[in-house]
Amino acid sequence: MTKVDIAYLRSLVETPSVTGSEVAVANLVRERLASVADEITTNVMGSVHATLQGSTGAPHVMIAAHMDEVGLMVTYISEQGYLSVSAVGGVDAAILPGMRVDVHTEHGVIRGVVGRKPIHLIEPDERKKVTPLSQLVIDLGMPAKKVKKLVRIGDVITYGVGFERFGKGMAVSRGFDDKLGVYIGTRVMEEIKAQGGARATYTFAATVQEEIGLRGGTTSAYSVEPDVGIAFDVTHATDYPGIDQTKYGALICGQGPVIARGPNINPVVFERLCAAAETQEIAYQLEAEPAVTGTDAGAIQVARGGRACGLISVPLRYMHTPTEVISLCDIENTVSLLTQFIMDLDDEVSFVPGM
Repeated sequence: MTKVDIAYLRSLVETPSVTGSEVAVANLVRERLASVADEITTNVMGSVHATLQGSTGAPHVMIAAHMDEVGLMVTYISEQGYLSVSAVGGVDAAILPGMRVDVHTEHGVIRGVVGRKPIHLIEPDERKKVTPLSQLVIDLGMPAKKVKKLVRIGDVITYGVGFERFGKGMAVSRGFDDKLGVYIGTRVMEEIKAQGGARATYTFAATVQEEIGLRGGTTSAYSVEPDVGIAFDVTHATDYPGIDQTKYGALICGQGPVIARGPNINPVVFERLCAAAETQEIAYQLEAEPAVTGTDAGAIQVARGGRACGLISVPLRYMHTPTEVISLCDIENTVSLLTQFIMDLDDEVSFVPGM
């Protein structure tokens, strides 16, 4: 990855986009693809659709990746100026005590801390329990009058951390789920453009509100009407202690992109994704998905009369925490795989199983 690409990835993950508040990331996508895409539109939901036109008669392929991240929302401001919050998406209350957070208001970002009684004041039997979110507060360190002037009910809150490289070829950040996919979808379009275009038409859909029910993926798949849709999302790495690989499979950071297989996945798309990886001599991993996946693929497959669908992921450790961990080499390999998949599509391909 170049320094410019690393800077773009950093800007994506560090730009706040709690579900329902994705506008700032959408702006980054439109800016990055302004000189690349033939057309960029944004729907009423807020999802961005950037299209690179191909040849008449060739398939229309859409890659979908969601822009939203999990976070918190202000639900109450006490007389003392402390904030009560609810989760937006899947937030684990166990990780919150003692954390620094950012409250995003119309007046700017305000730093806060998640407060809880210190261990000295917690009864011994309480110490074994997770403090529920409803009993945690956010302390902004300012008088109540000022808090109530600056903060409104419904303001969103993100973990107060950003992007770092660490270890050997690894990176850690909040929001890799799934702004990593936003990065990949953008880079695929740039690669196709650099190669002179593809026969297939390619639409990158940067979708909204995945974390609360695939809402952006549902509306984008309906309106774009692709012949084939590929969802990109992160998946659970199982390469650290405490994860049962006999139950969740062996998915290793740094050993390549993950291609899903199961009833949510069109078998022709699956085989062509594997073939694209082999053409590029990219190591890849397989993940069994015996039911509908919890990704935009679940929405794409059943859009309108049904769509050929695939799912590509990158292994990620510690999902939905402030310390999501990935291997940087998996990112570039995924870009190469998806670019090859699209470049291989022509007007002869059929995605009807068995035909």
